[in-house]
Amino acid sequence: MSMDIKQIQDLIKFVSKSGVNEVSIEEKDFKITIKTNQEPTYVTASVPTAPVVAAPPAVAAPTAVSAPVPAATVVNEEANFITIKSPMIGTFYRSSGPDKGAFVNVGDEITPGKVLCIVEAMKLFNEIESEVSGKIVKILINDAEPVEYDQPLFLVDPR
Repeated sequence: MSMDIKQIQDLIKFVSKSGVNEVSIEEKDFKITIKTNQEPTYVTASVPTAPVVAAPPAVAAPTAVSAPVPAATVVNEEANFITIKSPMIGTFYRSSGPDKGAFVNVGDEITPGKVLCIVEAMKLFNEIESEVSGKIVKILINDAEPVEYDQPLFLVDPR
């Protein structure tokens, strides 16, 4: 059994839409395993409260009192965002070619089925489509960088 690139891409799309988490096909000279990340991952973050240090009189300097962490509000805002993760290991590309525009930018509205990026794995260029509606808030990886399975790629503010 030998599959061409189009058949493999069709199989990847079929597996991702079927609800199956993993498919493995193995023949004498051919093996392919496709794993999917079915559910969008919702990021939940707890905001740490800064401890108030009570200084014993005449022992500690006034600088020993800790101040609230200013980044706490940023963490709290990100708790409402959806993280879109890579469904495979490969190389992340924001566009279909060096002279082409990016598929999405920060601030863009997305809907299910919209191509967000390409992850190239073993010379196969796999278009990664959105499964959610919303607005791109942050792109978490640079163009042409390697990505791991389940690595966060985008933060989306759901609509």
